[in-house]
Amino acid sequence: MLAASVVALAAAFVTLPAGTAGAAQNIVRADKSVQRSCFAKVLPKGTAGTDRRELTSSVDGLVQARLKPASGTEGDWDVAVFDKTTGAVVAASTALRTHELAESFVKKGQQLVVQGCRYGGSADRAQLGVDFLALTPQGTPTTAQKAQLVRVETPTRADKNKLTALGLDVTEKADATGIEVVLADDADRQVLKNSGFKSKVLEADLSAKSVQDAKTDRQYAAKTAASALPSGRTSYRHLYDYNYELKELARKNPGLVSAFTMPESTWEGRDVVGVEIATDVKNITDGKPVNFTMGVHHAREWPAAEHVIEWAYELVNGYSRDPAIRSLVGKTRNIIVPIINTDGFEISREAEPKGDFTRFDYEMKRKNCNVNDSPPQYATGVCKANPGGRVRGTDPNRNYAGFWGGAGAELAWSGDTFRGSAPFSEPEVRNVRSIVSSRQVTNLMTMHTVAALVLRPPGVADVRPPLEEPAYKALGDKLASRNGYTSQPSWALYDTTGSTEDWSYWATGGWGFTIEVGGNGFHGPYADSVVAEYEGLAPAAGAGKGGNRQAFLDQLGSAADPQQHSTLIGSAPKGYQLKLHKTFQTPTSPVIQPDGSTKPPIYVTDDLNSKLTTTGGRFAWSVNPSTRPYVAGRYGRDPQGPAQQGQPVTNPAGVPPINQNYPADPAGDSFTFHVNGLPQVDNGKFSVNINWASTATDWDLFIYDAAGNLVSSSANGGTTTEHAVLFDPPAGDYRAVVVNYDQADPATVDDWSGDVSFASPIPPTYGPKEAYQLTCTSPKGQLVGVADVYADRGQTVDVGEVCTRSAHAQKQRASGGVR
Repeated sequence: MLAASVVALAAAFVTLPAGTAGAAQNIVRADKSVQRSCFAKVLPKGTAGTDRRELTSSVDGLVQARLKPASGTEGDWDVAVFDKTTGAVVAASTALRTHELAESFVKKGQQLVVQGCRYGGSADRAQLGVDFLALTPQGTPTTAQKAQLVRVETPTRADKNKLTALGLDVTEKADATGIEVVLADDADRQVLKNSGFKSKVLEADLSAKSVQDAKTDRQYAAKTAASALPSGRTSYRHLYDYNYELKELARKNPGLVSAFTMPESTWEGRDVVGVEIATDVKNITDGKPVNFTMGVHHAREWPAAEHVIEWAYELVNGYSRDPAIRSLVGKTRNIIVPIINTDGFEISREAEPKGDFTRFDYEMKRKNCNVNDSPPQYATGVCKANPGGRVRGTDPNRNYAGFWGGAGAELAWSGDTFRGSAPFSEPEVRNVRSIVSSRQVTNLMTMHTVAALVLRPPGVADVRPPLEEPAYKALGDKLASRNGYTSQPSWALYDTTGSTEDWSYWATGGWGFTIEVGGNGFHGPYADSVVAEYEGLAPAAGAGKGGNRQAFLDQLGSAADPQQHSTLIGSAPKGYQLKLHKTFQTPTSPVIQPDGSTKPPIYVTDDLNSKLTTTGGRFAWSVNPSTRPYVAGRYGRDPQGPAQQGQPVTNPAGVPPINQNYPADPAGDSFTFHVNGLPQVDNGKFSVNINWASTATDWDLFIYDAAGNLVSSSANGGTTTEHAVLFDPPAGDYRAVVVNYDQADPATVDDWSGDVSFASPIPPTYGPKEAYQLTCTSPKGQLVGVADVYADRGQTVDVGEVCTRSAHAQKQRASGGVR
């Protein structure tokens, strides 16, 4: 849905009246820094550490207040905009440097106070700029259209791929037989109708739901002094809350927490802020395993950020109160970035009033703010007010190099899963790449909403699982046992390419997961989507099991376990630096083109560089396995016997009557079949296949195990065949139900016939060993030693006296170590 209003005019710069603490226009000054919130309230004129300006809005539209360094000294200045009459905060920005953007909606004639606050650093001044941008309707205002949530039946992989290629807002909530989709307007509804897919409306009016959720949140916050969360929070944070709380955690816990700014700012110029938590936190080259937790690749998924920042509080609080957490923190380093896509989140979070999708649908924004791929007519205006609405930008979680360009991502700029112009084209994605490439990230977690899933690679079914699938699955299953979610490979949701862990894992070997937080809606009621899901309280699926809190602790326990990564040991004098280096190229998918054809894969170069600084004597360095999973091979099973013989099936006498309860009760023709197991046969999969004569008849197929669980299905429209497949089927009895979907007169439908067929497992494949290059340099930068290192998961490799070798020593290779 494209917005009906755009920015018509922007005043290039507003000349500011000088304040009492600043003699020059557009410069705010403070003689001292004061560590306090700039957005909590308007502070009296002359308050230490602050400067202010008073302005009157000249437009109905947006106000933008920016801070930049006024000299060569960076410092840390924050900015906040208040309504002068009520004292309510209008907008604020609280990043770690003096690169701030506070932006929100204002009315013409509204009196404002712009407050600059010196939080820290030596810079006693900052440059303040304020813009007002008018929003003027373009053309005839459109009639408000209801945004809806529907479930689309996609019983086959081909159906899922077809649906994700339609350009609709496909959510991450899906299962074997269907996917939930947001229909923004009548145009989306027409696209779905024309596609021939069957669908059911789950939420008839998302706007109304948003309004009700906001009301529920206000009521919860009003009656709850403190929640069960580590921070006690009772409501969704704003971007300025996140950044302020992160730097306060660092200020109050200087030996344990360090706040940092990621290397690249966003398209709108915002900083991306995170914290690192570890004992002796400043010593980032101490060799401990790194656990990286992040949230909000997708703007509207607010609970993802809430869970991630609560994890930071969990570690800080637990370090002083919980011996188990203290032990885990002592063994690891934790990098925590609550919001990767800060532009998109700020737009979605500040969309007001909540649920008003008539002018702008920004509350449902998923993507970032990249304007470069939009056509010229949609590339005007700032991201918060542009004719492209929420759809302008790139989906960051389709922009990583892992299998980029393949199925499961949109080719068009207006698609909600638009992959971007090239792998790693987005600064937000390059930020994550910089951490994974420079630190030994042994464990990675990226948080999303709202499917209640624990996902692992691969994102594409045809890739086949990595050789480590059994251990990888075991860890995913353990996490899911805590939050009550479903543990599965990402492709079981639907094919996705360009996702975070599908790059990080295949490139580095570090375990990577996506957790889709459960709940009701992308940012459903806070008490449910955040408090209950994090803590494992009713009504969450993880109630009584530990919730995402315990899943996070299990992930940290994996990072701390030497059997879950590799370890290099050796000896070196104090101050010597070891460096692990690897450069390689990995192909993307064959790149799908708009006409459906493909071009050859793009070869993406990755450069991994990590360091350890020795303290003298023996050292231990936790690293990822040297052989990348991409080249190691694929998981499979050598057949232990022949596949089972198939059997024909035929339509029983008569046709099932019309079933008024379908699809809730898919009663119809049924037949049973038995699946044998070892030692008689070894079945890699079975397929139940039926066919009939004419598309005028529409049969659907459902497969149940002996306990009555639906294990597979096939329910296409406009075909004369159905195929329901189950991989590695357990031995036992199964029942197939064939349903008269159209509820047509039994006298008019075709009979069906078919078979049950079986296939053997696919054997595993193995790839070549691959090495890190290990170098050692003296404190003066002199190369002392060099070696090639091979290490498998769970293996400890003694690199010997590499830091005392001659710089001219020959590199020597050895499988499983270094000589």
